Amino acid sequence: MTTAGPKVAQFGIIGLGTMGANLALNIEEHGSAVAVWNLETEWVDRFLANNAGRRLIGAHTLQEFCRSLERPRRILLMITAGDPVEQTLLKLSPYLSPGDIVIDGGNSYFKDTMRRETQLRQTMVSYFGMGVSGGEEGARHGPSLMPGGSREAYEHLAPILQSVAAKSDSGPCVTYVGPDGSGHFVKMVHNGIEYADMQLIAEAYDILSRALGLNAAELAEIFAEWNRGPLESYLIDITAQILCVADPETGNPLVDMVLDKAGQKGTGRWTAQVALDLGVPVPTITAAIDERAMSSMKEERELANQLVYSSADSRYSGDKRELIRAVHDALHASKICSYAQGMKLIREGSQEWQWNINLREMARTWKGGCIIRARFLDSIMRAYEKHPELPNLLLDYDFMTAVRKAEPGWRMVVGTAVRMGIPVPAMSASLSYFDSYRSAQLPQNLTQAQRDYFGAHTYQRKDRPNAGSVHSDWAHMSGKPEATTGVKN
Repeated sequence: MTTAGPKVAQFGIIGLGTMGANLALNIEEHGSAVAVWNLETEWVDRFLANNAGRRLIGAHTLQEFCRSLERPRRILLMITAGDPVEQTLLKLSPYLSPGDIVIDGGNSYFKDTMRRETQLRQTMVSYFGMGVSGGEEGARHGPSLMPGGSREAYEHLAPILQSVAAKSDSGPCVTYVGPDGSGHFVKMVHNGIEYADMQLIAEAYDILSRALGLNAAELAEIFAEWNRGPLESYLIDITAQILCVADPETGNPLVDMVLDKAGQKGTGRWTAQVALDLGVPVPTITAAIDERAMSSMKEERELANQLVYSSADSRYSGDKRELIRAVHDALHASKICSYAQGMKLIREGSQEWQWNINLREMARTWKGGCIIRARFLDSIMRAYEKHPELPNLLLDYDFMTAVRKAEPGWRMVVGTAVRMGIPVPAMSASLSYFDSYRSAQLPQNLTQAQRDYFGAHTYQRKDRPNAGSVHSDWAHMSGKPEATTGVKN
């Protein structure tokens, strides 16, 4: 042991990076002694030295760490997802006892969490995958927490998690999500929505900047104003703040000095991949992921800018205030669509893996601490309170009304951006999602006919949809020779 503090701790944390260290301090401040361990033991010594007088126990070995914890042990892993989690569990397992609870607070893939939960359950150890959102500040002063695991084991965690979670007017921003991988699944979708939200805000910023020539200070005022209305959210708020910061080296807006290459850690891609597996369309989220990938092609884009001619008109001749209002409405409607896609994906995942996730509770959990916290989460809560089995948020009356009100501006902005050559992949994807979702007839009748023509994949007749699948000899019935590629062997 490396401390003369308390002899036993009520909670343990493995991993003293920024998130782990801040969560340890948060938990300690809310009444629990905390044991800590890190692979680099000097991190443990430094952490204790920097926080003298707190109820902290430092350990240099996992055996010491486990000995210092009350039974059943409650251990939170705040380490990099993937192999580091596997290796830590392998080393930790010999010191665990039946009834102990291990929580993975990183961004692990939910199917890995399901596998690990099954493995540890054989030893009567409960394993949780817990989404943690809010970044450094959230970890220190109140994150949004999304734990998935055993309902019985959750009762041993709830008092501590509720004490350290962010608080909103709807209570602590934590809830029992469901069994095994459900917590990490919800956090994955949260991050997908986050990607979409950030991309939509970036597109609004780009349109106002390029079409109207607004500078950072003017844009900051607009975003600050929007943050006092239905768009009020953490991301809108920090956007206004970012636009106010000057570069100490050049005096220019600091945001203008940031290279336009956005990184990503994988959870957004997982969201799109899982959505594809489940057959759930998430075009706004996918567009956001694609645009981050496009942004990484900086050198190639600069070359294309010089060589690829466009007939787009770079001038905007309309009313300035009208466009600002329209961009506000386009952003609002597009955000509704991205949340609708995310909540639909959670619903379908819950059904696929029998998690019984409460969508109203997910919205409540996101009201504080997390990156996508926003005013209209209250509206999402009300929508699921009225109709717990609501298939899609666009079918809720309040959201339907909001989108209908925003629709003229939304269409005007997408049209204006297309004419001016300003890319708006997420806004246009949201609009297409809206138009597709409300269309009773889509052109996939032709798609299915093509599939039946070249692959005999069959189709259903619209006048007898329940009569089974049929196949037609399209080439013979057309009276024309079978189509060919025109390629000679």
